[in-house]
Amino acid sequence: RWMNAGALALVVVAAGLLFSKNQKAHGPFELLNVSYDPTREVYAEINPKFSAKFRADTGKAVRVEQSNGGSTHQARAVAEGLPADVVTLALPSDIDILERGGLVAGNWQSRFPHASQPYYSTIVFVVRKTNPKHIRDWPDLGAPGIEVVTPDPKTSGNGKLSFLGAWGSVIERGGTEDQARELVTKLYRNVSVLGAGARDSTNTFELANEGDVQLTWENEAIREVAESKGELQIVYPPVSIRAEPSVAVVDADAAKHHSQATATAYLAYLFSDEAQTIFAQNGYRPSNAAILRKHAIALPGIRLFRVTRVAKDWDEAVEKFFGDNGIFNVVHPTKSS
Repeated sequence: RWMNAGALALVVVAAGLLFSKNQKAHGPFELLNVSYDPTREVYAEINPKFSAKFRADTGKAVRVEQSNGGSTHQARAVAEGLPADVVTLALPSDIDILERGGLVAGNWQSRFPHASQPYYSTIVFVVRKTNPKHIRDWPDLGAPGIEVVTPDPKTSGNGKLSFLGAWGSVIERGGTEDQARELVTKLYRNVSVLGAGARDSTNTFELANEGDVQLTWENEAIREVAESKGELQIVYPPVSIRAEPSVAVVDADAAKHHSQATATAYLAYLFSDEAQTIFAQNGYRPSNAAILRKHAIALPGIRLFRVTRVAKDWDEAVEKFFGDNGIFNVVHPTKSS
């Protein structure tokens, strides 16, 4: 069971959010979307669009509030009392944490199209301008003298996907698990600090100017490089993992807030043409294939393998690689938590 020194602070935050909801009963109805780290900008654009459409359709006002952080940390926060109406998390396995806790119904993946995945993504590399260390592929990350920036798999979906991307890049190309273990061992020897989440690692790499390469979400890389004014660039490795961020109504909390219908409408909106276009414009790969094709230049083709390349499913992958006796703890024992 997840409980630490931050639990009291979490309860205080949760109580404050509930108080806020109750106090504002006479104003716009509020939904809380608990999401993973780098979705801040895209939901800042999507949420007011949904509110406008909802008001036009129903005559009712709704405002969507955001909570962002490392995906697994966010799932645990909801499990401990953060009063989310919906979750939009990095991995299906993070929502499964809430299903096992009785907060999300067992049929959550069948409630919305594409297994409740409004888009997919992947992990790419961000390097300094001119790529002075000549980093092109996953094996380059394990070379001596390369400083890698990536989040902690214990708290971050980005962190888990970076590890699985490296491991799976070996398996996908016909390598063995021993060879995959050798690569990730070398790679994580080159990681000096594991950030709590994707944005934390971005700040380390971009603002603190630490590291030679950052392993991050494609959308985060696109945003980061655009803001760097030529100081950073993206490297697409030849092969990477297909990330499958997923969404769900937090049924237990939505029932308490009487927000089930509004929460469902909000998540359904994420699959609309309007929202799908916004996702694509922000560097996400929309589940709507026609809209994805319109943005093919900005979102180039890349060979992506699914989690089933390295495990039966997401839950098995999390246990195999990041559980208490998982491979990550073996290859990186002094820096796991």
